[in-house]
Amino acid sequence: MKEVMKKAGSGTRPSANRITLLRGLNADGSAAMKKVFMTGLNSPFGMALVGNDFYVADTDAVRRFPYKEDQVEISAAGAKVADLPAGTLNHHWTKNIIASPDGKFLYATVGSNSNVGENGLDQEEHRACIVQVDLSTGKSRVYASGIRNPNGMGWQPQSGQLWTVVNERDELGNDLVPDYLTSVKEGGFYGWPYSYYGPHVDARVNEQRPDLVAKAVVPDYALGSHTAPLGMAFYNGRQFPAEYASGAFIGMHGSWNRKPQSGYKVVFVPFAGGKPNGLPKDFLTGFLSAEGDAYGRPVGVVVARDGALLVADDVGNVVWRVAVKPQE
Repeated sequence: MKEVMKKAGSGTRPSANRITLLRGLNADGSAAMKKVFMTGLNSPFGMALVGNDFYVADTDAVRRFPYKEDQVEISAAGAKVADLPAGTLNHHWTKNIIASPDGKFLYATVGSNSNVGENGLDQEEHRACIVQVDLSTGKSRVYASGIRNPNGMGWQPQSGQLWTVVNERDELGNDLVPDYLTSVKEGGFYGWPYSYYGPHVDARVNEQRPDLVAKAVVPDYALGSHTAPLGMAFYNGRQFPAEYASGAFIGMHGSWNRKPQSGYKVVFVPFAGGKPNGLPKDFLTGFLSAEGDAYGRPVGVVVARDGALLVADDVGNVVWRVAVKPQE
């Protein structure tokens, strides 16, 4: 497994435990400034700015730091806002966060500690879910559950609904189980580990729960098996053509255990009336060699202030900027 993961570019490396600031543009579109913004963190992943508060999702907690506009470094000690499940096992360690539009809440993704509960369901307490954190009190609660490994999140511009992309379970073959994009219903249960895509029971789970399977929410949109969607951003910029308005860009990290490989690209899912409207379209490709080796693997996607799309690539060790070519 380790050899296959290495070939796919999926080997793990120690976290740098820092955040790097990229600011401004050179004439060639590269970042004019690259500077260490914060250090001394604990496997940070998610970030959110709410007013003058900069929130960081470490692997074990959400922390708040004071921030002023145009600041290029944070050295102040942060305050812990809320704990996040971690511990020694901490299988899916990435914790992403997004602020509610009114700035009152943060939503944090917490992946499972296993593929299908094989490490014991006692290891899955408050995991495989999206957590809501009240920023005025620091109190947190499970907002939606049964979501094996949620990651990228966004507020759909037309409906105002929270959406996320989810990595589903492995070891059921090349074509199961579909990873997905879905709206996040408050109090919704999405099946993991007992079932997938609504009522499809996973017989590998020792403790069966037909009562939970019966109420499992069917995800909105399948993204293909083992595509490993991690980043997601709705397009609210003005640079790209009108067909991209309010649709979702998704960074697919790519499969390490499928033949032929899937993912390894950024796709675009068109939306209309707040719902997906059509098949996903390839947007940024070329991350795999002809031999199947990974040149790169897309992770986070974000829409820049000027409407360009930024894509973090954790194997190529680069941030890509996709923009409309200026007319000469």
